[in-house]
Amino acid sequence: MSDLLTLFLDNLLPIFLAAGSGYLLSKFLHINPRHLSQVIFYVFSPCLIFSLIANSNLSNGDILRMMAFATGTSLLVGILAFTAGWILKLERRMLAAVMLTSMFMNAGNFGLSLNMFAFGQSALAYASLYFVTNSMLIYSVGVIIASMGKTSFTQALFNLVKIPAIYAVVLAFGFLSAGWQLPLPLDRTVTLLGEAAIPTSLVLLGLQFPSMRWAGRYLPLTLTNVLRLLVGPAIALGLSLIFGLQGAARQAGIIESAMPTAVMTTVVATEFDTEPAYVTSAVFITTLLSALTLTPILAYLRG
Repeated sequence: MSDLLTLFLDNLLPIFLAAGSGYLLSKFLHINPRHLSQVIFYVFSPCLIFSLIANSNLSNGDILRMMAFATGTSLLVGILAFTAGWILKLERRMLAAVMLTSMFMNAGNFGLSLNMFAFGQSALAYASLYFVTNSMLIYSVGVIIASMGKTSFTQALFNLVKIPAIYAVVLAFGFLSAGWQLPLPLDRTVTLLGEAAIPTSLVLLGLQFPSMRWAGRYLPLTLTNVLRLLVGPAIALGLSLIFGLQGAARQAGIIESAMPTAVMTTVVATEFDTEPAYVTSAVFITTLLSALTLTPILAYLRG
């Protein structure tokens, strides 16, 4: 029991404390979270994604394997979320919100920090790939899902051209394949802005907490929690065998798949008005409950 407590205090508590600072700001200064979410959405996240991809030192095989693993995990959870929501006859926007909160995990501010604390730089490199893939999925598949909560599929596809992270991914892979580097002043600017994405996203999580709405949403919230915290890592464990992940890659992949709902889903839900209050509630609850699920998973992976 003492080992589990130490794992929690050393690896999880700092992340919860950072999010708590955002909650205090919201309570006492009444900051509008939408303003910060737009800065993250249009500036910080694209810069972070570009930096992680363009500066990656992993082989093409490592990159493709981890990205395929991350994609497979998210899509399988999404299929299960859609099926369960359809059976439960959830309203269209709520179904979209459940899919968002189940498919996309907090692979960035939470996942990268936890991998760094628990497994070091070797796992962080693989976790970064997982995060980049998850971000790409959020800003493509996630945007389509969020948009379809109230628009047509065609309009949802059109919304993709408004997402700066998509252009960051394309540019980064172009730089990586060509062996190019940004001029030093521009590279430092992009790096500085990208490094701001993780702490500001944690603060955004805390800022969003007061907007939570609980009434009448216990069934969708239960579905999201089960899929995100239990089914997600179980699928990842099976896929790690199929994809042949070992060592740091396996540790990073399973931990990332066990993360609570991504903070960025609140950004997407806010931008496209897809039950943002519910999405915030799901982020909050899965984040709290993740302390109970992640601690034994950490112990297992370190055993």
